[in-house]
Amino acid sequence: MLRVGIGYDIHRLGSGRKLVLGGITIPHKKGLLGHSDGDVLIHAIIDALLGACSRRDIGYHFPDTDPKYKNASSLDLLKKTRVIISKMGRIENKDCTVVAEAPRLSDYIEKIRHSVAHALNLTVDRVSVKAKTAEGLGAVGRRQAIEAHAVALVDL
Repeated sequence: MLRVGIGYDIHRLGSGRKLVLGGITIPHKKGLLGHSDGDVLIHAIIDALLGACSRRDIGYHFPDTDPKYKNASSLDLLKKTRVIISKMGRIENKDCTVVAEAPRLSDYIEKIRHSVAHALNLTVDRVSVKAKTAEGLGAVGRRQAIEAHAVALVDL
């Protein structure tokens, strides 16, 4: 049975943090604030996968009240999520969009696709990552935050 899940996340940008998207560190003057490394793309992907399998959300599995997840690598959380999902079925594909005014992400998209594909044990042709701007609108448009959307198709 094919099941679809949708994921979304947004984090504020702040000084003194690395900018990590899809497990790739991207040079930028600010990074994403969060309990873990703040990787909004990976967080959206995790929620999409868990949602497709009716397994609640990222906060349930990796709560920000648990000190062991402080500054955790979101890629490691994604790998743990892959294990949960693999017990139920097979991940067919991922489609994702990162919304950011800056930095330009076009030079990093292929690296991000490969990083996500590797973490999920998928071929890269099963992972789509797109980058958009918010056209100056909202917190993302004011360069205060970055958001990500993800859709997962899982065969249970």
